[in-house]
Amino acid sequence: MILFGLDRLLADPALRRPLAGKRIALLAHPASLTADLTHAIDALAALSELNLTAAFGPQHGLRGDKQDNMVESPDFLDHRLGIPIFSLYGEVRRPTAAMLDAFDVLLVDLQDLGCRIYTFITTLLYMLEAAARHGKTVWILDRPNPVGRPVEGLILRPGWESFVGAGPLPMRHGLTLGELARWFIAEFHLDVDCQVIPMQGWRPDAAPGFGWPLGERAWINPSPNAPNLFMARCYAGTVMLEGTTLSEGRGTTRPLELFGAPDIDARAVIAGMRALAPDWLAGCRLRDCWFEPTFHKHAGTLCNGVQIHVEDVSYRHGEFRPWRLLALAFKTIRRLYPDYPLWRDFAYEYERGRLAIDLINGGETLRRWVDDPAATPADLDRLAGPDEAAWSEARRAHLLY
Repeated sequence: MILFGLDRLLADPALRRPLAGKRIALLAHPASLTADLTHAIDALAALSELNLTAAFGPQHGLRGDKQDNMVESPDFLDHRLGIPIFSLYGEVRRPTAAMLDAFDVLLVDLQDLGCRIYTFITTLLYMLEAAARHGKTVWILDRPNPVGRPVEGLILRPGWESFVGAGPLPMRHGLTLGELARWFIAEFHLDVDCQVIPMQGWRPDAAPGFGWPLGERAWINPSPNAPNLFMARCYAGTVMLEGTTLSEGRGTTRPLELFGAPDIDARAVIAGMRALAPDWLAGCRLRDCWFEPTFHKHAGTLCNGVQIHVEDVSYRHGEFRPWRLLALAFKTIRRLYPDYPLWRDFAYEYERGRLAIDLINGGETLRRWVDDPAATPADLDRLAGPDEAAWSEARRAHLLY
């Protein structure tokens, strides 16, 4: 049986004892639930010895009601508990001094997806930095990395830090939120009182979930377009679609598990991918399909696309490499349609003047590889491989499981 950090804190009075007499804040979202599906804010408020004085919501809000990127959440007063709920994706991204004055100890209970671009980890870093400056204590109530330990992608290059790039991490980092906190503290030399309440019984390499306790714990969307474990498995690759003109399936029932557009031939794309780098297709199955998004890119238009299937017996956890898979899709589309307007030029997470695909990848390397007709899959392997090996070694000291 697995116990998340929140479950352990609630079950063990000895763990909670240092919180007595402190003003406590909670950073959470809709997936911050106990095993019996009670939200953390309600479970903590029910403990008479704890003084819950504030809560914080990250991108998409504490309630998870904001569907798209750059849709802000306001501060509000919780009508049941009478405490302020501060938004860290509204007028500010970093907590203000007034927000920090509302608590002594911050409990962080966020479900991550194991991907550098997922903004909850940037919010974690900003809170750790603020806590260090203001002498606040932070407790991380740890949760699984649902995609386990594999590492993939280029490490973010200096100067490319952003709200979707907290630091020199690869796209798929293979750490839990608690382990990431330990790495952030070491990497950025933060003098902060921080402790992790670790999980009990997490086995990141165990089938069938390979990171997520599939069949034991309910999956609750940590953000509106993260509807299941299979999206999480694909996300380190399919998130790059946000920087393209291709639909990533927003406005369908399988967002970030498929991609397409009205003007591509999905069968030709799959055949081209298979011809160019068949080993990059390992661990999953690709299926050509049709879909019509109800909102977002290509809304109301029939798209020909590709769905990535990682939910059946074809899924092989150690072989599936979503970042390479989507890089290969882009490369194939560029070869099939040399003049295709692939890269989307728009403000992305409040960044202007740099292409979204580059912000997502933490540099220009991936885009330049796609656009270079002479560049091969082996060339991208030679670029990413050393980064992946270096990260696998660098993270070792921060592993808790």
